[in-house]
Amino acid sequence: MRIARILFLILLAVLLLPYLVAPLYRSGHPASALMAWRYVTGAPVTRQWVDLSAMAAPLPRSVIASEDAKFCSHRGVDWGALREAIDDAEDGEPSRGGSTITQQVAKNLFLWPGRSVVRKALELPLALWIDFVLPKPRILEIYLNIAELGPAGQFGVQTGSLYAFGHGASNVTPREAALLAAILPNPHTRSARNPGPGLRRLAGIYVVRAQAAELARCWGENRAF
Repeated sequence: MRIARILFLILLAVLLLPYLVAPLYRSGHPASALMAWRYVTGAPVTRQWVDLSAMAAPLPRSVIASEDAKFCSHRGVDWGALREAIDDAEDGEPSRGGSTITQQVAKNLFLWPGRSVVRKALELPLALWIDFVLPKPRILEIYLNIAELGPAGQFGVQTGSLYAFGHGASNVTPREAALLAAILPNPHTRSARNPGPGLRRLAGIYVVRAQAAELARCWGENRAF
């Protein structure tokens, strides 16, 4: 019983740790769990932090347009998109994905990649908590600096932009920003550096979406963007 109690307390501490750490990320340059794992295993990791205010405006807009169109209005979880993803899975259709940017921040910072019911169960309340303790611009800033954006350990939009285009995140064009957004599902099989026809078409869609009226209102209401 004593061993079981100790194990329970250890498990409880592990589960609570992200909730204690998340408020501390209002400042600093946090690394993702994947980045930490690559450091430990000796795999290459390249990341240059860049503040949201120093990024070209098309970058955050394109990422929101491609990943989470309701980022400005939901509270960490887009329940409608999540229900649609569950319905798709039940019907045997390809899932459109229901994860918000905040959920991806929760996963990247504190959890593990891959699909798992257990991981999703941990991710949802943690995303709600992160949205509660961190402002939207900071959540987006963290995401843009920890997302994997290259095939060999390139993390964050600064490193991803340098690798793909030869210049930093402050100088990307709307088209380049959309290409970076388009490779986010898997930068190992998609390349903003050498985009194929399908990726170029997808980037063109994101360029248009980034100019949508809803996103314009989002920017007007969140001056820090």
